[in-house]
Amino acid sequence: MAGFFKSLFNKITNRAEIDWDDIEADLIASDLGIQLTTRIIDELRGLGRTISADDVVATTRRHLLDRLPDDALPPESRPDGLPFVILVVGVNGTGKTTSSAKLGLWFKRRGRSVVLAAADTFRAAAVEQLQRWGERLDLPVVTGNPNADPSSVCYHAHQKAIAGHSDFLICDTAGRIHTRHNLMEELGKIRRTLAKQDPSAPHLTLLVVDATTGTNALNQAKEFHKACALDGLIVTKLDGSGKGGIAVTIHDQLGIPPRFIGTGEEPNAFAIFQKQPFVQEIL
Repeated sequence: MAGFFKSLFNKITNRAEIDWDDIEADLIASDLGIQLTTRIIDELRGLGRTISADDVVATTRRHLLDRLPDDALPPESRPDGLPFVILVVGVNGTGKTTSSAKLGLWFKRRGRSVVLAAADTFRAAAVEQLQRWGERLDLPVVTGNPNADPSSVCYHAHQKAIAGHSDFLICDTAGRIHTRHNLMEELGKIRRTLAKQDPSAPHLTLLVVDATTGTNALNQAKEFHKACALDGLIVTKLDGSGKGGIAVTIHDQLGIPPRFIGTGEEPNAFAIFQKQPFVQEIL
């Protein structure tokens, strides 16, 4: 059981009487949202008996499983031989660049060839970070000059991926929200540029959200979803925080499913979303 719910479990176990307000506050604090929390509390109250810590965990777990989508299906290589293009977006600090590299490794370990595009060009540290990951994981990284147009980096990386018959191109891009207009302009230009060499690209747009940031992650998802339709989430920093409920809330409110999960700093601390293990991780 993750840290947050372990403390809730212990709190209930050591009390003679249930403090409903306390349980409600704890569930909301775990980023499950008011609506889902209310449903859980109503069901527990409706049991008409003294509830145990096991009741709270079992009921919450069942509601989470009901609200979450089915296990994510892995992106597949395209039958026409052109690269499957993935845009990775998100604000700085969520683990976006690291997640791009980990996703590349995830495909490589499954026998797929990958090119990474360092298109978060206005943050030199992001480009250097992706280059270091590329060297460490033996993945090719395409970069541009400092402050280069992100779309030009994606274009050249796409060229390289097509010429090399790579299975996947992963573009690490859009590391900020200046204003919604700027974000929409930049992402729109990247999408149009990629479509020049393949009208169907990009094929998947993933938002990286930090599980520990709660409602901030929901706000980020809303902003990015308005700028470009998101196909899924990469949920990071799930290593023992007991958080992660925000992924349920984002899926509930915006219909954006979790696709991949990051559970630590190491390259292999990354997995495709599976409902049962995810709920076990956060509960």
